[in-house]
Amino acid sequence: MRFSLVDRITALETGKSISAVKNLSMAEEYLADHFPGFPVMPGVLMLESLVQCGAWLIRSTEDFAHSTILLKQARALKFNNFVTPGKTLCVTATVNKWNDDECVLKASGMVDGTSAVSARITLGKHNLADRNPSLADVDRDLIETLRKQFGQIWQPLETDEGSA
Repeated sequence: MRFSLVDRITALETGKSISAVKNLSMAEEYLADHFPGFPVMPGVLMLESLVQCGAWLIRSTEDFAHSTILLKQARALKFNNFVTPGKTLCVTATVNKWNDDECVLKASGMVDGTSAVSARITLGKHNLADRNPSLADVDRDLIETLRKQFGQIWQPLETDEGSA
């Protein structure tokens, strides 16, 4: 991932839902150009934060079985508010439908209690070795890296029920 748009997972109910936060700061390089004098998080990155949040839910539920989780479809995508530096985008994703090769989630992002983005997203999941067996080592390395990242952004409390 070039942009890590999940700073911390705040709640996780394995196989059902996830909540996470992205804190937006002026240190984000893309803000210099989007837009000069009125920096806001681009809509495509707001959508990507929903995708990344959902991907973490899939990975944790399936014990990191897939190295690659990609957006296949975004429906009913709505941008309702700006995310500006100093604000926190609170993202949630809830499973709507789950099958072998994809997962459909209802996802949304809020800023200060106000809707900023919402969508119904379909995420596809696969391993690179599924199409090219010589990439099995790449899958293994990606999964190891993702497991480490997950350990940095998700630290469940011992009292959390249903948490991964």
